[in-house]
Amino acid sequence: MIPNQWYVILESREIKTGKPVGFTRLGEKMVAWRMPDEKIVVQADLCPHRGAALHQGKINNDNIMCPFHGFEFDSEGTCTLIPANGKKSVPPKIFQAKTYPAQERHGYIFIWWGEAREEYPPLPIFEELENNSFRYADYKESWAVHYSRVIENQLDVFHLPFPHGTTIGRGNRTVADGPIVKMDGEEMQIWVYNRKDENGPAKRAGELGEPTRVPFLHFRFPHLWQNHISEDMRITVYFTPIDENHTMLYSRYYQRFLKLPILGDFVSWLISIFSITILHQDKRVVEKQLPIKSDLKMTEKLIAQDQPIILYRRIRKNLQDGLPIQKKN
Repeated sequence: MIPNQWYVILESREIKTGKPVGFTRLGEKMVAWRMPDEKIVVQADLCPHRGAALHQGKINNDNIMCPFHGFEFDSEGTCTLIPANGKKSVPPKIFQAKTYPAQERHGYIFIWWGEAREEYPPLPIFEELENNSFRYADYKESWAVHYSRVIENQLDVFHLPFPHGTTIGRGNRTVADGPIVKMDGEEMQIWVYNRKDENGPAKRAGELGEPTRVPFLHFRFPHLWQNHISEDMRITVYFTPIDENHTMLYSRYYQRFLKLPILGDFVSWLISIFSITILHQDKRVVEKQLPIKSDLKMTEKLIAQDQPIILYRRIRKNLQDGLPIQKKN
């Protein structure tokens, strides 16, 4: 996993005021709850006293109370009460619950997974999609595979005719020219050119000229992908690691060609149903890939059309090593 990044861990609707929720993300057990002022608190789901799961406790005066011995921790993770010592005692500072910097935006809960900082970078988000003109529907599900495999599936530009032969892969467009892959700051952009095998062998990216439309696919590290279907229709997915063997997909289906609230939401939902079918066509293949986790150096034999995956692996390795997205020569 890539440290020192913002990650989506939950949808906003999954957290209620005063009700702790336990879950696993990034290989760590966590607990989250919402304060009366709507602030989101995310902490390690572990009481530093005897290792009890804090999510099994309750919220008491805005603090989370351990279900085992009643220790209480505030929103900063500071222990405010050890009942066995009495209400007027001051708990030792060693009883500190790990707390994650958290933000809520556009219906998602983000945490900073890494070293504390005085200032944090911006959240990975496509700001234009926060425009109220878009209606959208949400869908989430977990896949039993490492998150790198799920991301790479969405960067793969020439698999469509095979797992998706009955949906978006119809037309037998098996030849993949290019693709053109560029980095725009911290965003990977991909232009896809698939066609039938009728006009000679595949062309390299350098033979295609400059793109004349916006990119088809966008990816922002560590885990945000967008399919730019049109100006009025988009799909985004946050691929959040649950642990080394499982990934949570937070998918959202946007449209703005029908803006009326009720009808617009219904159309967004219909789009999501079709997209979920496509997602499951991928899932049956990706969950069986070996090894379960990809890396920069491995035994796979890649071809020219795998350039988006090669670039993803190289940048991911840079970030894991604490290097910039693009090494400078």
